[in-house]
Parts: sequence; C-alpha cells; structure tokens
Amino acid sequence: MSLHIFKKAFRSLRQNNFHQHRFGGWLKWLLPGLFVKRWLLVSAAGVLLTSLGIAIWVNLTPIFHIIQFVETVLAQITSVIPSYVSGPIAMILGLLLVFWGQTRTFGSITEVLHPDGDEELVDMLLTHRRLHKGPKIVAIGGGTGLSTLLRGLKQYSAHITAVVTVADDGGSSGRLRREMGVLPPGDLRNCIAALADEEKLLTELFQYRFRNGKGLEGHSFGNLFLTAMSDVTGDLEQGIATS
Repeated sequence: MSLHIFKKAFRSLRQNNFHQHRFGGWLKWLLPGLFVKRWLLVSAAGVLLTSLGIAIWVNLTPIFHIIQFVETVLAQITSVIPSYVSGPIAMILGLLLVFWGQTRTFGSITEVLHPDGDEELVDMLLTHRRLHKGPKIVAIGGGTGLSTLLRGLKQYSAHITAVVTVADDGGSSGRLRREMGVLPPGDLRNCIAALADEEKLLTELFQYRFRNGKGLEGHSFGNLFLTAMSDVTGDLEQGIATS
C-alpha cells in the first residue's frame, strides 16, 4: 500500500515539475531584449488601424449594424448572467484564446527551426541575443590550441575572428600543399569544426581519414572538402567563408 502511495506522489511531483517548466518557459517571453513583444504590439496596432480604415471606407454603415447586433447580444447575456460575472469570463476566454494561438504559432516555428525539439524557441532567441551582444574577439594562432580556444569562446560571443597560421608540411595537409599548390587546410578545418553549431558531427566528419584507396589513403575529408571549395569558389578565403 505504501509503495502505491509513493508511486502516486512521485508521478504527481513529476507532472508538477513539468508544468512549472512549461510555465517558466512561457514567462521567458516577457523578458526584455527578445524583440518579440514590440512586434506583436505593432501587429495589434496594424489590425486596429486596418479595422478603422475599413470603417471609414464603408462610411460605418455595416459597422453600425454589427455594433448594434453585438450590443443586443450583450444585453441578452447580461440579463441572464450579471456583467460582473460574464465580463471577467469573456475576458479570460479571450486571453486564453490569444495565449493558445500564440503558443501554437511559436510551437510551429520551433518545429521548423529546431525539429529535434530539445530546445524551446524562446531559449534559442535568448541564446542568439546573448551571443550577439558579446564582445568582439580576435584569436591568433594555429595547431590544436586555437581550435580548442575557439570551442570555448563561442559560448560567450558570436563576434569571433580567427587568424589561423597555416604552416603544415606533413600528413594530408602537406600532401595537398605539394600536389595541389594550396595552403595547408588542416588548422582551418579544425577551426571551422570548432565554431560549428553541430560541432560533434562536423568534427567527426572533417577528421575522418580514408584508410585505403589509391591517392585517398591518409587524407582527411575536411582537407579534401576545403581544397575542393577553394577550387570551386576560386579562392581559399571565399571557400572558407562559404563553408
């Protein structure tokens, strides 16, 4: 019996935590700096102005009859339900409809922008605003140290410039440098992977080395990719920017 009660209490606590999390997510939309509330107010003002323009255009004739009809309906409702009861009920229902509509709208946008669903749209906006308010940072270096530094810096700012010293003469980079006449792309590859949103996947992809194949053995995919991009765009710098 006690075990059954414990399970019910645990389920109730978990549901309460879920609702608190959802409520906290909704409250985040009220935080300043999201640039969402102001545009919702602008949209509401546009709807009111459009309604006013239609009323002026039709000389208020249909509007007058609609207002009369609504007034008659409201008079009938308040004769049955007092205004101090029906008014708050109608207001609450209206707010619930607005809230429901906005929630579904933002949910639909989140499904498109972030189909995995592991992050709310409001959290994505907050992160975006925070990173774009970050300082402008220039990092100079090469090797694994620079990519490691960039991997940490991208958590604090979106304004990062990396000046990469390219001097590799061994391995895949050295081979491409000698055979293709391109700058060694190894350190550039590591920095691009470190700054990527899908860092883990892109790092695994760019670091992948071919184990066999005539001419391919020992080459990393990232080096070949950047070499191809520089050839397609006509310039290594443009190829990096496009990547």
